[in-house]
Amino acid sequence: MMPGPPLVPGGLRIDLHAHTTFSDGDLTPEELVQRAVARRIAALSITDHDSIEALPLARAAAGSALELIPGIEISTSENGLDLHILGYYIEAASPGMATRLARFREERGERMRRMVERLGQLGIRVELEDVLEIAGQGVIGRPHLAEALVRAGHAETADDAFRRLLGTHGLAYVPRPAFPAAEAIALIHEAGGVSVLAHPGPGLVDSVVEGLAARGLDGIEVWHPQHGALTVRRYQGLAARLGLLETGGSDFHGEHRSVDHGDVAVPERVLATLKRAAAARGKTV
Repeated sequence: MMPGPPLVPGGLRIDLHAHTTFSDGDLTPEELVQRAVARRIAALSITDHDSIEALPLARAAAGSALELIPGIEISTSENGLDLHILGYYIEAASPGMATRLARFREERGERMRRMVERLGQLGIRVELEDVLEIAGQGVIGRPHLAEALVRAGHAETADDAFRRLLGTHGLAYVPRPAFPAAEAIALIHEAGGVSVLAHPGPGLVDSVVEGLAARGLDGIEVWHPQHGALTVRRYQGLAARLGLLETGGSDFHGEHRSVDHGDVAVPERVLATLKRAAAARGKTV
């Protein structure tokens, strides 16, 4: 059996933030579930970027081996900030969600075309077809373009590609179309889900979270690889003050890309609180 991190004292191991090949993860839904089981994770949420296509496959693979919480991570942009909103216990059949996700896919494709075009203007040749092949079945994103740049010899690593070319201040950067966080929160609620601000990080000012809470945000991701002990305590205090629930996870994308699957010690009580919030929206969990 694959070794796992120590259990949270008195609780089960849970991971409420992980990605598959349907966004920018390395593992298929089936492989991710198998790895979670091997690492003795009792409850897992797949939260692909702007996609829920992995969920049926993951649900079938999970069976009774672990508890699978349907999720998504929605990309938003407003006032110069990129904010990601997690949605838990969302209803896949929601027409509003389906329409918006189809539009996200179109917008991502157009953004990628423009970035490839801009790279060409800089004398850096990358074929859009190669980027699409790397993305495979998933929604296309900058990590796929970064990998294409590395394969073509235009960047040493993905980090190098982002630093020079694809990051916010990169030479080929194209901003995503604005999609306000409040609309993502409303979309998640319309789909019967619970909305949570993903990985706010140590640098986000409290007023941003306060504004989101005023617009219906349900929770905040307290435990995350980017959050040290001081940041965890800070967001625990902010959650208590604003009446937000706490969540957490590894933000797992693949082995050796960050902390491993389940290595962020999320208290078991977090899952119970999340379930109560979902039940309050009429969901059976």
